[in-house]
Amino acid sequence: MIRHPALLAPMAALALGACAVNAAPAPDAAPPAAETARKTDGNLVTENIPEAPPELVARLERYENVRGHGFQDWTGEGGILVSTRFADVNQIHEVRFPGGARRQLTFYKEPVNTADVSPQGGAFLFAKDRGGDEYYQSYRFDLATGGVTQYSDPGSRNGGGLWSDDGAQVAWARTLAGDPNNDILLANPADPASMRVVLEGEGAIGPVDWSGDGKTLLLQRYKSIAKSHLFSLDVETGTLTEINAGDDVAYSGAALLPDGSVLTVTDKDSEFQNLVRIAPDGTLTNFTADIGWDVSDWALSPDEKTAAFTVNEGGLGTIRLLELESGQVRPGPTLPVGIASGLVFSPGGNQVGFTFNGATSPADAWSFDVATLNLTRWTEAETGGLDPESFITPEMFTYKNAEGMDIPAFIFRPEGAGPHPVIISIHGGPESQSRPGFSSTYQYWANELGLAVIVPNVRGSSGYGKTYVSLDNGLNRKKSVEDIGALLDWTEAQADLDAGKVVVHGGSYGGYMVLAAMIDYADRLAGAVDIVGISDFRTFLENTEGYRVDLRRAEYGDERDPEIAAFFEAISPLGNAAKITKPMLVIQGFNDPRVPYTEAEQILAALKQNGVEAWFMMAMDEGHGFRKQANREAQREAETLFLQDVLGGE
Repeated sequence: MIRHPALLAPMAALALGACAVNAAPAPDAAPPAAETARKTDGNLVTENIPEAPPELVARLERYENVRGHGFQDWTGEGGILVSTRFADVNQIHEVRFPGGARRQLTFYKEPVNTADVSPQGGAFLFAKDRGGDEYYQSYRFDLATGGVTQYSDPGSRNGGGLWSDDGAQVAWARTLAGDPNNDILLANPADPASMRVVLEGEGAIGPVDWSGDGKTLLLQRYKSIAKSHLFSLDVETGTLTEINAGDDVAYSGAALLPDGSVLTVTDKDSEFQNLVRIAPDGTLTNFTADIGWDVSDWALSPDEKTAAFTVNEGGLGTIRLLELESGQVRPGPTLPVGIASGLVFSPGGNQVGFTFNGATSPADAWSFDVATLNLTRWTEAETGGLDPESFITPEMFTYKNAEGMDIPAFIFRPEGAGPHPVIISIHGGPESQSRPGFSSTYQYWANELGLAVIVPNVRGSSGYGKTYVSLDNGLNRKKSVEDIGALLDWTEAQADLDAGKVVVHGGSYGGYMVLAAMIDYADRLAGAVDIVGISDFRTFLENTEGYRVDLRRAEYGDERDPEIAAFFEAISPLGNAAKITKPMLVIQGFNDPRVPYTEAEQILAALKQNGVEAWFMMAMDEGHGFRKQANREAQREAETLFLQDVLGGE
């Protein structure tokens, strides 16, 4: 029985290497800036970042102390587990009844964000890495004693464990440094010596469900957002059988049903991800074809008769229920405007727990009764002493790009007539989607700094159909950057926005977008914040971990193809760094396994060589983005000082 069906997330590992800086200064550029002294303060390494005044720290501190709660699982004793932060990072807490006190269970210096309880109760699985390196180790937590057992091998990277229905064993995917392939392992998590490899896999493959008798595993191999494969594995013989072999479609999680059919989410014969049943003969029944939006999250009841699922309606997340025997889809509970996610049935199947995140309210743990749809709120997020009534509700809108397409976006407009300076926040992925959930950062920028925050979903974003998500693939990479240019056009036409004061901000692939926008639209931007961004696709592919390379080639293109290699060189931010003329803040985690720190160092060196004002912050105990509270606070302080410097004002 499947408990947490979800798309298998690709795993990453770090392979550092030297990257040469190949950007020459522009002929008319200012003389190279004097070498900036690099400062070290604890785990933070900085250049050119001034100390934040106490009054700024105090204003920002309230927003950084906003605390939400993520629903994780039911304990089996009538309570739930949630993830939340009371110190530096998220940990797992128990809540024994709605509105009850939170009892912290895990106490680590590294974040613990997930917990999966045994079907028989009494224990849960969790994972943690070291310093953001994403080499996750797997652990079993005994709820009666508080004892913790590590059941994974040190030095390996491990996916989340999947409990068998009887709770006797777990299955998971493991990879080693430099290996492009995952292996599938089984173990009794209370007895690490029982671990055994049942499949030497190929690519990013991992378990998504057990058969009721524990003899068969359902596996999913992720190749790209547009393509994946499903397999059944006989755990005794190791026989692997592909389901619907030859399909060139995407799947997202799967469950083995008692009649031998498979319940899954796929975009087969559709623009959108639908909840479907695949019969043993390959016949497909589409339960959600009439909805016209992606099914983004789903869970199957313990009796395997009901599925709860969320629908991504233009970024919002609503809940619906499917009765498998009749095929009837009915509405779920009535929720405020926001995003429901992380659905989990209770052991008895009469309740569904989930996380709800509103645009003006931080995430909280909720549940609803499957029969009556009555809602129960388990937790109440803290807002750092801020008045929730002061939070700004984003407006959703579309704007036209140069090709006449409607590009979806939303905007947080600050109080007052304006014109307001603008910050454009660009998501990563690139196949991600910015959704109008709560962001203390966006609220801070709008409420405290008076910035209009625009968040676009440019071509290549998910959530708007499989055609839209593929529009920036390969040689179309710059199409998404052109959509930022069109957004600047839209900004100029708004009377309450100051098109002369625009900053771009983004992380990971969004960091590449920031760099590309600074090159293509240098005369229209005041500055930029690049967080763990790709500065050259060639060096990125050379230095990211081996198993990630093929996953990224599916999206960006294969650099071994001469045409792609030439295109990478033409669009390289590093190779075009001489065109960047406005100030930049570069932020990086030293242990980043996805976009190695060398991507930040080489663009920083090029900016300094060209005489461009460059601020820099690197955390030595972080990876792909900052997760620790002290580092996050330092990042927000630096961003604030930078924004004040390039946009003016207080």
